[in-house]
Amino acid sequence: MTDNPFKRFLLRYAPGLFFVALIIVWEAGCRIGKVPTFILPSPSAIVEAFFAVDFTRWLSHLWATLRVALMGFVLSIAIAIPLAIAMMRSELLSRTLYPALVVIQSTPVVAVAPLIIVLMGTDDPSRVLITCLITFFPLVVSTATGMQETPEELVELSKSLGAPRYRETWQIRIPYAIPHIFSGLKVSITLAIIGAVVAEFVAAEQGLGYFIQFSTSFFKIPQAFAGLIFLATVSLLLFKSVQWAQQLLFPWSLPKKK
Repeated sequence: MTDNPFKRFLLRYAPGLFFVALIIVWEAGCRIGKVPTFILPSPSAIVEAFFAVDFTRWLSHLWATLRVALMGFVLSIAIAIPLAIAMMRSELLSRTLYPALVVIQSTPVVAVAPLIIVLMGTDDPSRVLITCLITFFPLVVSTATGMQETPEELVELSKSLGAPRYRETWQIRIPYAIPHIFSGLKVSITLAIIGAVVAEFVAAEQGLGYFIQFSTSFFKIPQAFAGLIFLATVSLLLFKSVQWAQQLLFPWSLPKKK
């Protein structure tokens, strides 16, 4: 059966074509319908608003958000992966902690964030903690799930050969969990941006979240949209960075292409 070139073209370029079509429809709808910019700005108005802001100002807001997001992300890795390993090795610890983790994850961080700000102040530590609370749960679940899916015959083989428990964990279970861990990392890195923005909405004087909130409060809607699109672009680049890290460090963990 011969491959259809048109189908291959669509599969390769469909996301880009859809994005371009969406921009064209958006721009045309705003111009034809004469939609006010304070309701829905056109893409051209958003681009104009983006370049109207000084580039050094964009960089300062970007650094403020990125700094908090990455620190919270790293902190969540440092907590979540060891915690998942400990829960995997101890059923008592798993039964004890897992309900508490579910409760923490089920509690809206937006409701908890003002309390954290009051207790810890408005500096970076409070914002990093808010980010960590959002990001660590997917990592715990994905790491524990990956370790649980290790083939039992390999575990039994290691026990029959007298391998100590730590070698079973690091040389058998962790490698099998790598694809799941990176799935959790991809989710967590996008949540880290959300956590940083939530923290900036509560208390901040810099950051992309603060910039969007400030622009909206003064009805500078095109400027707010520009900040939102910039924020989404940064989140997408961070997601791709995790993908690239997996391709570079653990290429064997990637799914096989058909």
